[in-house]
Amino acid sequence: MNQRTILVLGASGLIGRFVTDDLRARGFRVVGAARRLSPAQKMSALDIELPILWLDAAALTRLLSEHAVGVAVNCLGVLQDGPGSDTNAVHRDFVSRLLQAIAGSGRAIRLVHISIPGTAETDRTAFATTKREAERLIGASGIPHAILRPGFVVAPSAYGGSAMLRALAAFPIELPMAEMATPFQPVAVEDVSATIAWLAARDIKDASVNAVSWDLMRSEPITMAGVIKQFRHAFGTAGWPRIAMPSFMLDLGARIGDLVNHLGWMPPMRSTAIAELRRGVSGDPSAWIAATGIAPKTLTDAIGRHPATTQDKWFARLFMVKALIVASLVAFWLVSGFIALFVSYRAAAGILSAHGFPPALVAPITIGTSLMDMSIGGLIAFRRTAAVGLVAGIVVSLGYMFGAAILTPDLWIEPLGALVKTGPAIVLMLVALLMLDNR
Repeated sequence: MNQRTILVLGASGLIGRFVTDDLRARGFRVVGAARRLSPAQKMSALDIELPILWLDAAALTRLLSEHAVGVAVNCLGVLQDGPGSDTNAVHRDFVSRLLQAIAGSGRAIRLVHISIPGTAETDRTAFATTKREAERLIGASGIPHAILRPGFVVAPSAYGGSAMLRALAAFPIELPMAEMATPFQPVAVEDVSATIAWLAARDIKDASVNAVSWDLMRSEPITMAGVIKQFRHAFGTAGWPRIAMPSFMLDLGARIGDLVNHLGWMPPMRSTAIAELRRGVSGDPSAWIAATGIAPKTLTDAIGRHPATTQDKWFARLFMVKALIVASLVAFWLVSGFIALFVSYRAAAGILSAHGFPPALVAPITIGTSLMDMSIGGLIAFRRTAAVGLVAGIVVSLGYMFGAAILTPDLWIEPLGALVKTGPAIVLMLVALLMLDNR
């Protein structure tokens, strides 16, 4: 067994999680560190939760020394600035402290840094420019390093952009023609992990791999349309007729995504994602292939030669619907509370009066329940409190149903069936609660 310890920073993400598990299967001792790991991701005592981005250079040095790290793999990255996400802090400032920690550790450590394809001349977003600044810091550090620039990463799991492409494959929707024609060279996540394993097995004194920058992707050019087409073959939707999305709708979706981003959600369709999509994903993998001897998997092999499973299809179909479900529940609670409080207050209060409620309680109950409904909508709107809001919505809805059954049973046979419709609303909130997980 290979006892060289590898520290994977960002072990909860798409690349970081796969690399952590795959390297362990190859016999390496791997410490997987992340700010937060889901219960399912805590596979080993070496999977640790740390406030990584808040660690100073001294704390990072102690982390490297405590685990006798020989290779540090930095998989940390955020797409766009927002609550809890700062591209400068993650891509540039953290890398600067990590380099200080490696230099001050007194150990021979190789840094493997996951970056993005492209060049500084084509960088237009904070995501890209801060990634490139990190590369410059690493190159000037003199520390043994390998900068890996994967193309579009195809992995068994899906998150963000990779999930959006699966959703597009599962629906009869096309992106605008210009976007579908952009270069989009893919790479299998297995090839990324194999490259890190190859680097980890090299002697730290091997100067030929101590300052390399490689593009990891298939050599053959392919467009986004070609990648989505392969997913459609797997989903069995290749023969479906398609409706092309107008460009203005894509831009509108990005603006809405930016707005939702400020509420703590991280939708794949944001301005940065669309800007990077329009730039495309391309590079020259010849140096990587020549050095490592790794033959990149074909797109067919990366996606899989077997038909998509039922869970794959469900995920792809529900991925876009998730946003619609959450948005509709937010609107439902906010609007219902607003109407009862401001538009139809007399009618709402009249229902209570007609059923014998004491006059002194009519106004407080009407106002209180309206504010409570609006509060539930507000809680669901923010990602951090969405679960609390959904649970509160379910409890309150059940309370309305049972309360009405006791105090105003005649409302159950009201012509429009207002209380009867509460049941499906509860089920929808339960569905949203079960779909909150991102990883």
